[in-house]
Amino acid sequence: MSQHIADYQPAPELLRDRIILVTGAGDGIGRCAAKAFAAHGATVILLGRTTRKLESLYDEIEDNHWPQAAIYPMNLEGASQKDYEDLAETLGREFGHLNGLLHNAATLGTLTPLEHYNVQEWYRVLQVNLNARFLLTRACLRLLKTAGDASVVFTSADVGRHARAYWGAYAVSNFGNEAVTQLLADECEVNTGIRVNSVDPGAVLTQMRRAAYPAEDPRTLPQPEVVLPTYLYLMGPDSRGVSGQAFDVQPK
Repeated sequence: MSQHIADYQPAPELLRDRIILVTGAGDGIGRCAAKAFAAHGATVILLGRTTRKLESLYDEIEDNHWPQAAIYPMNLEGASQKDYEDLAETLGREFGHLNGLLHNAATLGTLTPLEHYNVQEWYRVLQVNLNARFLLTRACLRLLKTAGDASVVFTSADVGRHARAYWGAYAVSNFGNEAVTQLLADECEVNTGIRVNSVDPGAVLTQMRRAAYPAEDPRTLPQPEVVLPTYLYLMGPDSRGVSGQAFDVQPK
């Protein structure tokens, strides 16, 4: 059963002195979440494939005099196991630990019947949406354990909990993320200080949403900021002890 956070009011310095890595930080939900984490006191590591977008967000954080962010450009589609291990080594050297990891970067793929789904596209979507998240989490677990109080959040989707026709690799990859959420939460339940949860943002005005529903009137959709109470709750200390849960930003 999914959970829903209603009317959560985060404290202004909820995330003070926390180190949080956000993937897909250049656009949409990832960008909004990274800004919100910084505004609530976190040092945010901005990971994405487009340096220009990350630099723009970095400047915005600087202009607001929030804790200085860090930029780590990475293309998840082509990254190797060593690339993730190098990232973790760099973060360990620069920060010593991680209090949070938000898996938000994702790709839609195509809305196609399985019979006609392009095999290379299938591999690509699973690489970005599932394999990359596994590799990054695996590489960062030591840093998360070192923090003593850490949160891993997987951005998911409704089709990752109840599949629908034509959603192909996107649905399958999100089902995989739900499984990783549950098994990692179970593995981290005792003596790690790590909690692991997934979040379905629902229908939100993003580039991915426009690609999936090109005929939809964008004026009917909420802005990405609608996700922030749930993401802040899960990243902050108020969610200690909450793990292995599936959250919905918008009530079903």
